[in-house]
Amino acid sequence: MAKKIDIVDGRSALDAVRAADAAGAKPARTDLATAVRYLLQLLDEKAPGNSVEVRVPPFGAVQVIQGPRHTRGTPPNVVEMDAATWIAVSTGAEAWADAASSGRIQASGTRADLAGVLPLRP
Repeated sequence: MAKKIDIVDGRSALDAVRAADAAGAKPARTDLATAVRYLLQLLDEKAPGNSVEVRVPPFGAVQVIQGPRHTRGTPPNVVEMDAATWIAVSTGAEAWADAASSGRIQASGTRADLAGVLPLRP
């Protein structure tokens, strides 16, 4: 992660995204981006490592989980999802297995199941 997000800013952005969702509105892009990056940062702190790349385009990506490190090209363990799915699974609003079985999470590799480290409970 490039720039560390302050806890207050991250939680405020996450609250704003949740409020917009509850009102049936589209969250502000800046709030969505900050919330996604904040949750990726929390994942990185909870499960440091370099064996799994978690991608939430276009907002961010982080390498996590202890294990073999990749150095070039596409890593062998990749998890990718949209921002709404990432926020849902990382906060516990939706179970990892449910989002994965619905096809909203694309995961490849033997270490690409994040059920053991999610939810983050920010």
